[in-house]
Amino acid sequence: MTTDPMITDYARIERAIRYLDARRDAQPALAEVARHVGLSEAHFQKLFTRWAGISPKRFLQHRTAEVVKRLLREQRSVLDASYEAGLSGPSRLHDLIVNAEAVTPGEYQRAGEGVEVRYGFHPSPFGECLVAVTARGICHLAFVHPVSRRDALERLRHDWPRATLVADQAATRRAAMQAFPRPGSAATAALSLHVKGTNFQLKVWDALLRVPDGDVTTYGGIAAAIGDPKASRAVGGAVGSNPISWLIPCHRVIRSTGELGGYAWGPERKRVMLALETTRRPRPDGAVAPVDRSRRTA
Repeated sequence: MTTDPMITDYARIERAIRYLDARRDAQPALAEVARHVGLSEAHFQKLFTRWAGISPKRFLQHRTAEVVKRLLREQRSVLDASYEAGLSGPSRLHDLIVNAEAVTPGEYQRAGEGVEVRYGFHPSPFGECLVAVTARGICHLAFVHPVSRRDALERLRHDWPRATLVADQAATRRAAMQAFPRPGSAATAALSLHVKGTNFQLKVWDALLRVPDGDVTTYGGIAAAIGDPKASRAVGGAVGSNPISWLIPCHRVIRSTGELGGYAWGPERKRVMLALETTRRPRPDGAVAPVDRSRRTA
């Protein structure tokens, strides 16, 4: 098991957010939350603010669960607007452009035959992750916990059964750093994704790329966006089989009731991701400057 400080930070942040969410009506003091995660007040304040971009007090005031429900009540047609513009929404977490290129039908049938996939395990703000790349870009990003490294690797093999898998930390480190840039880091070049899926899955994943950071949608919303409003159940299956977590943001799909719903890498990780994104939404006064993330599908 890795002891990388990024993993420890994530575990503490997740625990703190669970605590704040469960006790938000009681408005727990900073000292109480810091004690819960085993840190001093000063250390916890610094850690939380560095990770989330806001203080624990501001986060508590924001009441993420209520914000998510409000976003649904607003019924903003963010997907329609994004399609008209040809862009995804404003991104505040990544100073990068994500280009998604699909495999050809012939490549899909060959299931990765003749393709070399290099993989490595790396720290991220949300815990250890498995990153895999081909010559054309990131083809897989999955979180290790709550599964094991072995299980995570088996999922990669399942997605690319005939490809040659090569363990290569050096080759995947750059991709991991681009996928999870540190707050305040300089802008990076465009990040390419190499996506393998059925035509229906590709439509769903493309729609996910158009959901702006800090917004949420529903399975029905995605179904309507791809022109198949009765396909909510099938959309759920495609969302669950998303091979590139975080970058293709399946965590932004929730139930129409406002409940978070399931997530392949655990509901708490989904809660933390949404908490980070919703608290970083731009305010009307423009306090958070947006950066467009565009995409394309070949």
